[in-house]
Amino acid sequence: MSTSSNASETLYDVVVNQEGQHSIWPLPKSLPLGWTKVGVKGTKASCLAYIGEAWTDMRPRSLAVESRH
Repeated sequence: MSTSSNASETLYDVVVNQEGQHSIWPLPKSLPLGWTKVGVKGTKASCLAYIGEAWTDMRPRSLAVESRH
């Protein structure tokens, strides 16, 4: 009997940091400091699809604000 898990069965949370950068984090691991759950969870593919639609400006928030001035 194998105890390895199938990567397609792993579920993730979409997370964001104070700079507006998005990532995925495996459930149920504790989030690292500075990251907050967005409220979207699912497979890796579905989470990355969400990030692709939601995170359209890849610059850290601090750089994006500076460039507007």
